[in-house]
Amino acid sequence: MQQYDVYIERQKRKRQRLIRRLVLFSLITLIVLGSMAGYHLQQRAVYAEKVEEYEQLEDTLADLEHEELLLEEEIELLQNEDYILDIARTNYFFSKEGELIFKIPDESPSY
Repeated sequence: MQQYDVYIERQKRKRQRLIRRLVLFSLITLIVLGSMAGYHLQQRAVYAEKVEEYEQLEDTLADLEHEELLLEEEIELLQNEDYILDIARTNYFFSKEGELIFKIPDESPSY
C-alpha cells in the first residue's frame, strides 16, 4: 500500500509540474501575442498616417505642377514684346506715339 501511495504522490507532483509548465507557457504565449497585436495596431496607425500624408503631398505636387505650367506660359508671353506693350498700355497708361489717353470715370454713381 505504501508503494501505491508513493506512486500516487509522484503522479500528483508530475501533474502539478505539468500544470505549472502549461500555465507558464500559456502566460508567455499570451504576453507575446498581446505585444505582437499591440505592435500591429501601432503600425497600422502609422501606415494610415503616412498614407494620408502621401495623399496631401500628391495634391500639393499637382498644384505646384499646375502653377509651374502657368508660370512657364507667362514667361513665354513676357518674351513677346507686343504683350509687354499691351500690359504697359492697360496698367500704366503708356501711349503710342501721337496717342492720347483719357481716363473715363466709372458710370455707376456713388452716393
